[in-house]
Amino acid sequence: MKILSVHTSYQLPGGEDQVFALEAELLRAHGHQVARYTASNDRLKGQNPLVMLGNTIWNGSARRAIAERLRWEGPDLMHVHNTFPLLSPSIYYAARRSGIPVVQTLHNYRLLCPAATLFRDGGKCEDCLGRRIPWPGVAHACYRGSRAASSGAAAMLAVHNLIHTWTRTVSVYIALSNFAKEKFIQGGLPAEKIFVKPNFLASDAGLGSGAGNFALFVGRLTPEKGIEVMLEAWRKLRGSGLPLQVAGDGPLAGRVEQASRELPEIVWLKWLPRAEILVKMRQASFLVLPSTWYEGFPMILAEAFSAGLPVIASDLGSMTSIVGGGGGLLFKPGDPDSLAERVRSFLADPAAAQRMRAEARREFEEKYTGERNYARIMEIYGAALAG
Repeated sequence: MKILSVHTSYQLPGGEDQVFALEAELLRAHGHQVARYTASNDRLKGQNPLVMLGNTIWNGSARRAIAERLRWEGPDLMHVHNTFPLLSPSIYYAARRSGIPVVQTLHNYRLLCPAATLFRDGGKCEDCLGRRIPWPGVAHACYRGSRAASSGAAAMLAVHNLIHTWTRTVSVYIALSNFAKEKFIQGGLPAEKIFVKPNFLASDAGLGSGAGNFALFVGRLTPEKGIEVMLEAWRKLRGSGLPLQVAGDGPLAGRVEQASRELPEIVWLKWLPRAEILVKMRQASFLVLPSTWYEGFPMILAEAFSAGLPVIASDLGSMTSIVGGGGGLLFKPGDPDSLAERVRSFLADPAAAQRMRAEARREFEEKYTGERNYARIMEIYGAALAG
């Protein structure tokens, strides 16, 4: 099979960029031809706002470029990861005109929410869910804290809702969890077009021992990641003897740095390369995932389970089913007292912690390996080609 894989990368690299690369490698390893078409959101710097708005809704040059690439490559299907904002949904129409099926991975909630997060004011928000014109996202300046930027994202959604782009031009969608699939159905996508396939790891992180006696957080230091909740929980855990190591960077880096000065238990590692993160995972007692938004499927979860690392996560969205299966503990979202209580219960029962470690590793082997993922993606591609 020949696949054209399409993606707009982010200014701050994240899980979507990683999955885009991993899936291409996985397909090539099984003998498929994978051509890649990419754009970078770094090009947005200094761009005229009106030009940016127009291209977000319909980028004619991107459509023509994709059409030319499709003629040149002659793929069996086009697999799209992210079109926002540089490529725009116009590229679906290029594939439709060429008679080539389109597979779209739903890495976030962009088709339902101008901010793509279903998150506002520190918690979940579904005000735009199911609306043809997502005006609440503009009123609350949900995208980048700007009404102008939010208007661009909302206009893109409104126009393509109006012309039925999501139902007419995409053959199948990939949701990362059953929870996400249900949200997209509520938002108006046809249930029969949505298939569930979680993220995966191409390589095994290796089973760890947890002998390092510290908790670990890995990720962007942004409000929806629950950074403030986590820091407040560790203030309540002062004197517990369990350090929290924070690996990441972002807008709330100053808060983390300040907390690390106030509390000896908090250590800010800043950004670390993946190899060093995996070493930390094999050493850590557990991973903290305190998000206050509906996570899709964080790559860090698959990596933690690969290392047999238990996870203490918010009881919210897809994390409820992924972590609640036995590989960790759940706490009340946005509640530092609940998180602190779960940490204390974890420390008080070493035997239960070992059972969680074994269950996390079992979950990885059964659901998140490359071979499991390859089998599922072939089923999904088959459905796209049949349709």
